[in-house]
Amino acid sequence: MSPQVPAGRRRFTKMHGLGNDFVVIDARRDPLALDPAMARLVADRRRGVGCDQLIVLEPPADPAADVFMRIYNPDASEAGACGNATRCIADTLMREAGRDRAVVQTIAGLLPAERVAGGLVKVDMGPARLGWRDVPLARDCDTLHVEAGAGALRDPACCSMGNPHATFFVADADAIDLAALGPRIERHPAFPERVNAGVVQVLARDRLRFRVWERGAGITEACGSGACAAIVNAARRGLCDRRATVVLDGGELGMEWREDGHVTMTGPVATSFTGELALA
Repeated sequence: MSPQVPAGRRRFTKMHGLGNDFVVIDARRDPLALDPAMARLVADRRRGVGCDQLIVLEPPADPAADVFMRIYNPDASEAGACGNATRCIADTLMREAGRDRAVVQTIAGLLPAERVAGGLVKVDMGPARLGWRDVPLARDCDTLHVEAGAGALRDPACCSMGNPHATFFVADADAIDLAALGPRIERHPAFPERVNAGVVQVLARDRLRFRVWERGAGITEACGSGACAAIVNAARRGLCDRRATVVLDGGELGMEWREDGHVTMTGPVATSFTGELALA
């Protein structure tokens, strides 16, 4: 993205991974002071560009990384991880550098990525964290069965993928009214930092149907970190294998919970358009 734009304006790129869409602003060379009101305006689908998350690229603090990726939800809260955005940014970096590997730094840590067959991007999302403090939960309990939920959604398994996830197992994921139940679960007292609420229907040992309500964003067509949590929590309960396809509203992700505890995610990326924002 070229920095040669008029004063008071910033160039952006609109990208998505399986319909999980992002406004990406490159602030590596020209720092960006972004206040919460402006972040909310950019993400607004009627008054701004519109996105599930606003991504700001900054110089990395870790010399092993190629970029630092800051992630803002539509409510201007900052997210620790976003798997689909990581694939998009890794793809951008690899195209810039003319190579097939990149490392993206987030507040949750370093996420190595590589280009694989079919033009897909594979990201190591790091280890699933399974302790109650890791999620975090409000009190000490078994994260495989947590006393939380709303309506028909009960007994989730929880973990952290750099952000908190509660996974509910259901007979029909498409029958769940996430618009009604998601906000209640997100702010349930069991989750002091709120939570991403996912529903999983086991289609086969190697295939899961997954829908999600993201904290600070609402229903999205895809959630990479949520798909990681889905396979981890399903495998922990003995419902699926450690390698599976996760079917989201926007498409499919190839997932693996490796024996070393790391979760890898493979999927497509796309650029929708570019433009300029008036941020003055």
